[in-house]
Amino acid sequence: MFKDTYDKITWALLAVVVAALAVLLAMNRGGGEGKGAGLGKAVEREMAYQARVELIGRLYRPVEELRKAGNNPAALLKLDELNRKYPGEAHGHILQGEILREMGALDEAVAAFVEGVKLNGDYLDARSPLSRRGEIQELVDRGLKEIGARAAANPGNRSVAASLRNVNYLKSRLAGGCE
Repeated sequence: MFKDTYDKITWALLAVVVAALAVLLAMNRGGGEGKGAGLGKAVEREMAYQARVELIGRLYRPVEELRKAGNNPAALLKLDELNRKYPGEAHGHILQGEILREMGALDEAVAAFVEGVKLNGDYLDARSPLSRRGEIQELVDRGLKEIGARAAANPGNRSVAASLRNVNYLKSRLAGGCE
């Protein structure tokens, strides 16, 4: 059975493979815990997302109150303060876009929505509690009509062209496009 070196090496390798297989099977026995841990991570992610939504609501509540009271300039000032304090937070840009749209500043509203969507695409997801999909769709429709007409009348105007690019960016993101 163990006559020469080749047989000895073959049997040794076979023993190593069997031992490795036994170790893998022993490690895999705890697989039920791994599945539970995966479920736990999903729950943790959902809880973190819900906590984030709650935090956003709490942070931007003063802006919403000023907005409901009809004091849009003060709401914009408060938003500017919050945007400087939390520069990576998209919600401030989305609120800024809503306020600017209400004030009639369409180009600036579109630019603010673009910044917000670039920071967080959840505002386009219909299933998200942060969703502003309907408002963004209305803004895109209005922007294509008004800004598109201005762009056609003034083809050399760079600021109108930039606004039209922003409207088209939002349109492509609504259609499911990515950046």
